[in-house]
Amino acid sequence: MDKRDLKSLIFSLVILFSSIVVNAQDTTKKEWDVKVEVSKASGLWEKIDARPIPDWYKDAKFGIFIHWGPYAVPSWSPVGTYTEWYQKWLQSKSIFGNNKPDPKAVPKFQNEVYGDESSYYDFGKMFKAELYNPNEWAELFNKAGAKYVVLTSKHHDGFTLWPNKQAQNARHFKWNAGDIGPKRDLVGPYMEAMRTAGLKAGLYYSLYEWYHPWYNIPGDKFVKEHYHPQFKDLVNRYEPDILFADGEWDHKDDYWKSGELLTWLFNESASKDKEILINDRWFKGSRHKHGGYYTTEYETEGMEGNHPWEENRGMGFSFGYNRNENIEDYTSPKALVLMLCDLVSMGGNLLLNVGPSSDGKIPVIMQERLLQIGSWLDINGEAIYGTRKWIRSRQWSKGNRNHEPKKGKSYIGGNYILKQTINPEPGMAVKEVLFTSKKENVYAILPKWPGKKIVIKDINLSSRSKITLLGVKGSLSCKKTGKNVEITLPNYNPNWNISNYAYVLKISKVN
Repeated sequence: MDKRDLKSLIFSLVILFSSIVVNAQDTTKKEWDVKVEVSKASGLWEKIDARPIPDWYKDAKFGIFIHWGPYAVPSWSPVGTYTEWYQKWLQSKSIFGNNKPDPKAVPKFQNEVYGDESSYYDFGKMFKAELYNPNEWAELFNKAGAKYVVLTSKHHDGFTLWPNKQAQNARHFKWNAGDIGPKRDLVGPYMEAMRTAGLKAGLYYSLYEWYHPWYNIPGDKFVKEHYHPQFKDLVNRYEPDILFADGEWDHKDDYWKSGELLTWLFNESASKDKEILINDRWFKGSRHKHGGYYTTEYETEGMEGNHPWEENRGMGFSFGYNRNENIEDYTSPKALVLMLCDLVSMGGNLLLNVGPSSDGKIPVIMQERLLQIGSWLDINGEAIYGTRKWIRSRQWSKGNRNHEPKKGKSYIGGNYILKQTINPEPGMAVKEVLFTSKKENVYAILPKWPGKKIVIKDINLSSRSKITLLGVKGSLSCKKTGKNVEITLPNYNPNWNISNYAYVLKISKVN
């Protein structure tokens, strides 16, 4: 055991012992426990699940995730792993992800760069945010065509980006941006900047913390004295439009009591009269079943049914900024656009992550990717915003449709969509067309220029139907062939004001 491990173990044992003593002194059955039974009996989660998803979210389609905290100081982990999990990789000497990562890689990096007596908690003081300008962030996100933003107010390391007294309880040292590092509130200016720019402003919040001294002790101390009051402080201070919960997977709701907390949110909090939106990560087993909109993470296929859902992922293989990633680890702009179109065609949203460096700047490659997406949406946004699933999401070519991008991987890189659209393996089918719809209009999104003609299968045009290529003036000629429509395209003109990331045919007045 090295010196850092020994110091950490002694500290944890002292805190654990003091917490057990405090817990043992409080043996009375309190109102807290009684409320759980009442909540279960009254169908608490059925009421929460019945809350409608706001129309703005269904229409928005594209949002920005921001992972930012002390892990942005080292901003390093093996390629194919989550850099924001640096503390876990360091202290547990374990790791998971793509490429069979070495469990000793992060401890080795820590020792070599910061010294063998250094600690993850040192990064709190080194996390300065000296170049943080949320107005610049908001301007960039608007240019990208995003409609909402979600910032990590607290990740699994427990560090809060706002001044919060619960962040240090039981730790006996400062662990929030108000007291160390930036020594100021980072959440408030973010909320103001996003809303001033016309963006919906959301906050991510991790229910659990890896190494909080109260988390693994028996009883409800962590939930009652840490999670719930901290969550309430966050909500009442900032009244976010979205609450993205995470870190729920260890326990069911008889431990987390998230149902009670959300009842408070909707009925008593400062946001009780607002159209606040929540996700589905509130207790073990709640994903895709309970809460608000459903979430997937580094996946490729959408959710079945019509419940609103969202894919969240980074541009590379991490949410936190990873200095170890190279250009080939980043998703190409064409793939990002096609991914967005594919998700929207299945009725989903894309929450695309950026990971600022510790000084608060968004890395240039991430800025460039966002601007590239925005330039495509400037021309083709009507095929994305405000649309809904059509009767089918895509039109396949001949061949095997059973793409397996996740085989042997923990996380699927964004370029998977290129294999499914323009660059298939031998014998594999491709998605020739992706569909979205809005009222009587159908949008046929083409991943590549089809040449002279394109056949749209199983579509019923009316006598009033008209077909146009977004970004190009004039209507296109077509003819019906049974249940299909053959559309004649003009010769491709490189001077057109369109992007080659994807081409959109607008088919109006479809029956």
